[in-house]
Amino acid sequence: MNTVLIADDSKFMRRWIASILNQSNQYKVVAEASCGASALNQYLQYLPDFVILDLVIDDLNGLDVLKEILQEDPKANIIICSSMGQEDDINLALNCGAKDYIIKPNFDSLIPTLNSLPVY
Repeated sequence: MNTVLIADDSKFMRRWIASILNQSNQYKVVAEASCGASALNQYLQYLPDFVILDLVIDDLNGLDVLKEILQEDPKANIIICSSMGQEDDINLALNCGAKDYIIKPNFDSLIPTLNSLPVY
């Protein structure tokens, strides 16, 4: 079973994403973070196969978290999951190393996106 870290400042959103992952029976949420610093610490502690990361998160923004995780682990599978769906935001996140970008609350592509990524 693949492991996942969910980093989002909204507890409701973390629970919603976790329920989608749990229903698939392919993914196990091993950690949740409500702020950027916690997301970094949780990543380093658990080394999950996937990170689902919001762009708007307390203390560090999602792009900073993305960059710092990739600095530690260039092979990290990070999916941005944000309500900010402007083309500039999407392109910036992908250019910074995100594997994909999902616009909330369109979670139909979440499991197929995770399934398409290699796990190291």
